[in-house]
Amino acid sequence: MGAERIGRGRPLRACLVLATCGTLLAGCASMPDEGNLKKVDASQRPDSQSQVRVYAMPPAENARAVDIVQGFLEALTSDDPDFAIARKYLTKEASATWEPEHSTTVLADGPNTVADNLGNDSGGGRTYSLTGRQVATVNKQHAYVPDERAYAETVHLSQQNGPNGRVWRIDRLPKGVVLGESDFERNYEAVNKYYFAAPGAGGRDSGPKALVADPIYVRQRIDPLTETVKSLIDGPTHWLGPVVTSRFNSSTALAPDAGSLTPDDKNKLVVPLAERVGQVDRQRCTEMAAQLLFTLQDLASSGVEQVELQRESGSQLCVLGKDQAETVASPRSANRPSYQYYVDEKRRLVRMPGNAGSNAKPEPVSGPFGHPEQELRSVAVSRNEVRAAGVSHDGRRLYTASLVGGTLGGPGVRSRAKTPDQGLSTPSWDGRGDLWVADRDPGDRRLLWLGQGKGEPVRVRVSGLDGHIEAIRVSADGVRIALLVKKGGKTSLRIGRVERTVGKDERPEISVVEPREAAPQMEEVTAMSWAGPSRLVVVGRESGGVQQMRYVQCDGSARAGATLPGLTGVKEIAASEDETQPLLAHSDDGIVRLPSGGQWQTVGKDGTGPVYPG
Repeated sequence: MGAERIGRGRPLRACLVLATCGTLLAGCASMPDEGNLKKVDASQRPDSQSQVRVYAMPPAENARAVDIVQGFLEALTSDDPDFAIARKYLTKEASATWEPEHSTTVLADGPNTVADNLGNDSGGGRTYSLTGRQVATVNKQHAYVPDERAYAETVHLSQQNGPNGRVWRIDRLPKGVVLGESDFERNYEAVNKYYFAAPGAGGRDSGPKALVADPIYVRQRIDPLTETVKSLIDGPTHWLGPVVTSRFNSSTALAPDAGSLTPDDKNKLVVPLAERVGQVDRQRCTEMAAQLLFTLQDLASSGVEQVELQRESGSQLCVLGKDQAETVASPRSANRPSYQYYVDEKRRLVRMPGNAGSNAKPEPVSGPFGHPEQELRSVAVSRNEVRAAGVSHDGRRLYTASLVGGTLGGPGVRSRAKTPDQGLSTPSWDGRGDLWVADRDPGDRRLLWLGQGKGEPVRVRVSGLDGHIEAIRVSADGVRIALLVKKGGKTSLRIGRVERTVGKDERPEISVVEPREAAPQMEEVTAMSWAGPSRLVVVGRESGGVQQMRYVQCDGSARAGATLPGLTGVKEIAASEDETQPLLAHSDDGIVRLPSGGQWQTVGKDGTGPVYPG
């Protein structure tokens, strides 16, 4: 007997009602008794996905077992608070133990369902296999984790007593939610939570404290504001946790009767905290409020401009507005660069005004890098734009120099590489003012760190890296580093966590740990740059594809967004972490610039190494 199959194209087994732009669209797919069925997935729904609400329908009377499975899977893709409709496809016992918040499994397409046997099993039940190609999971902390593998789970159904006779219901099923990638992109929204850089990991002792973005995903039409606040209070994701701190301690929680949080007509959000929050002094309270404000600015729908923290009793703890928050905390990526830089045809460092609308011609910088005293191959400019680090044209020496005058001292790092391509990488400054560079010499590959860009370089320990480093970029917060890693002729993008400790003789010990893939969709990545607190722009290609540029999140997710205009032969890319600034690139057309909403503009026919500060 042939298996009952719903192939790659699973149908709408339950009625779904779609509401968009004030119009209701309703329909049910017909249910043929046999033969292959075609799926109607999110890509076939109305185009304006962000304005679409999908409502699941409960099981139809006398629904077949296969209809129950399909109805349940479709209900998982709907805007169903607490998955109340999805639970109607389960037995009471299964509904009581099912944990949709446990995880969300994202498949390349919606799951294929196949009946293991068209007949009933010995207990009168029926089992269906759920299969597909898994691309990621979103765990209980709302963190996106790329995880490509074959997906294979089962659901089991039994017949239960209903009001009008026996009905099929699911009594065993996987933990969590499973859905296709297109449904995930429609249903879930990326949000950056913000935590403070831990002392020694990027924090500073005076002035606004440095914040670090921790990306998560929440259901974008199911009270995302409240869910984001809860996630922030619960603490950072496991991967980022070792290098950040939160002013919300482990005993802090929303008040039990907080309900759904909504800002008032003056865009003030009141956040009531459970009494176990304990003693909270004013500094800690304002820092908690700052974390909330910066986090909610990243949630497009929140509109929050002021936060008031209260005790469960209603007494006020503190109030903080957007204008005050920046005196308490600041994402380092918020700093706006004054200039854009590159190495011109004379091997000098030149700069252009950072104003995206400026047409000023590039001019040499002040100081030794602006003169042909030492021909340069690549450069990095400190984030305060006072100093620069440059690699010599032969790739074997790293120098640092002032951008306001002075002379060029001896090299801070030397490589024994035989060719420039095997020598020192383009250096990178972190938000603390420390300098990083990779030596790609096959005889002694190493990642080096120079405190404040000077002194004896420290060799950085890198764990769990499968391949060797070709290029680096340190994030503005200083706790993450992007690495282009080459193995077997292919190059991938990895994000590592930067951990700092103090060793013998008070000498710093620096480690890069748990490097994780950040562009799993691409078979080859050839260039990258940080382009925001948790976003990068990458140049590469998918399997069998042509070169393309796209944005990716540092957690490995790639949200649909504006397509970057095509550009031929891109060799290097540079983006500001201030997302209003134009992209820079080194391509077959020379040094080019892409203003927001515009087209690529040629800045110079000859030149290499375009960079922003960092």
